[in-house]
Amino acid sequence: MISRRAPLFRVPLLSLLAVLSLGACSADKLYTVPTPPAQAAVGRIAIAYASVEVQDVSLPEYASGDAIPMRDDDGSVTASKNLLWADLPTRAVTLELSRYLRQITGAEVAPSPWPFLDRAQVRVDVRVEQMLAEANGSFRLSGQYFVAPETGARGRSALFDLTVPIGGDGGAVAIAAARGQAVLQLAQLMAQSALR
Repeated sequence: MISRRAPLFRVPLLSLLAVLSLGACSADKLYTVPTPPAQAAVGRIAIAYASVEVQDVSLPEYASGDAIPMRDDDGSVTASKNLLWADLPTRAVTLELSRYLRQITGAEVAPSPWPFLDRAQVRVDVRVEQMLAEANGSFRLSGQYFVAPETGARGRSALFDLTVPIGGDGGAVAIAAARGQAVLQLAQLMAQSALR
């Protein structure tokens, strides 16, 4: 017996709408990182450079995707497929760090590639080892940063390990707020110790 299959274009419109509505019901939630007022939080810090270029922040693989990573009690790291950052973390953290350094120092700060005709006086390279919500209710940001002046002056590097309490219910909104605070603390640390 010959099977007669209806061509795909004859599938009733109602069936297509039902499939689309099911997809809409399982839509992922996207979370942005709130912007704390940097200068009000830490005050103005004078640095030795008038212009600062921030290289793309290097993140570990688990933290560079759009899913929000969390450490479980057994030490494993999981990322919920339904709780997503609204922007890719590498881009977002680089922009956050640039903004905070600008607000804190008053210098001309921009992410790479440097958008101005003249070169920046110093280049900053941040390499993150850990960036996630810990099982103990804190957000951890750790790694190393490098500061390379254009003038040939000696560069600097330092390790950092910052933890910020995750407030509220410990959900995605609270995690996002803690991440913003951790990046702000990193900008403050860099301004105070490596850029002066």
